[in-house]
Amino acid sequence: MAPRVIGFYLVPDFPMIALASAMEPLRIANRLSGRRLYEWRLVSREGAPVSASNGLVLTADAGIGDAPSCDFMFACAGLFAQEFRDRAVFAWLRRLHRQGCRLGGISTGTYLLARSGVLDGHRCTIHWENVASLAEEFPLLHVTDDIFVEDGPLLTCSGGTGTIDMMLHLVAAEHGRALATAISDQIMHPRIRSQQDHQRNALETRLSIAHPKLADVVKEMQRTVEEPLDIERLARRAGLSPRHLERLSGRVLGKTPRELYRELRLQRGQALLQQTGLSVLEVALACGFVSATHFSRCYRHWCGHSPSEERRTLTALSAPTTSVAH
Repeated sequence: MAPRVIGFYLVPDFPMIALASAMEPLRIANRLSGRRLYEWRLVSREGAPVSASNGLVLTADAGIGDAPSCDFMFACAGLFAQEFRDRAVFAWLRRLHRQGCRLGGISTGTYLLARSGVLDGHRCTIHWENVASLAEEFPLLHVTDDIFVEDGPLLTCSGGTGTIDMMLHLVAAEHGRALATAISDQIMHPRIRSQQDHQRNALETRLSIAHPKLADVVKEMQRTVEEPLDIERLARRAGLSPRHLERLSGRVLGKTPRELYRELRLQRGQALLQQTGLSVLEVALACGFVSATHFSRCYRHWCGHSPSEERRTLTALSAPTTSVAH
């Protein structure tokens, strides 16, 4: 049986942790099986070396014009991938898709697949920081916060160590669960997570909310960020009186329900400002604010600067320098 050939298209400033988490399970699969089950190739735009977000430079095997035939091609990207606009790369990805090569996105590499059009109508995932902005920009996608998603020939992954789970899923599908488990043991990865696993603990867990009714309120706040409900209605849905909810929120969270709700909406707004080209008004409406003025006033009070200053800071950070990525 010929080895599977796995390609990785590297966007400059790609996250090394995501690439290593993808390649190492393949290398170990070869070692443990005593066979050459997998080969891998690194691809860059022109075949030139590519810098990772940690400053290390990797030599590419090929450019998109002379890339070898692969069974899979994964786009691997980090911060600022939402700004990637290379039409030649998008056309290349569409061509691979038509030719039957399975495509994947690692961390924010999902943006490349979305812009190429191959993800339309499919389930997918991306690093949790980018979930809201990807869903807002590409309404034809079914964006999840799952650790990885396989939908037909397409694979997307949240990045980081979640990439290990996606690759072990592939190994198990092709060569059996026993080999995938043995690889997991070798790298001291105690549990192979499934597609149904989420990237982060639920917000109520991160906030240490043990009260089930308060947890229900927080879940409803997250679900209705775009069209916020009044606090009385939130309380009724959870089976609480508004006054009881106020006391409970103050005791557990140290803030009122209104303050928490506003903070969740502003956090969503910050992600959209940083990761999309939406206008300030569009961001405001997507986060349940009635006007750009109201949103800007609340935003400045929350983080000390205006939404437009947030954009200017991001533009400065995205200048060509070495940066930290997912």
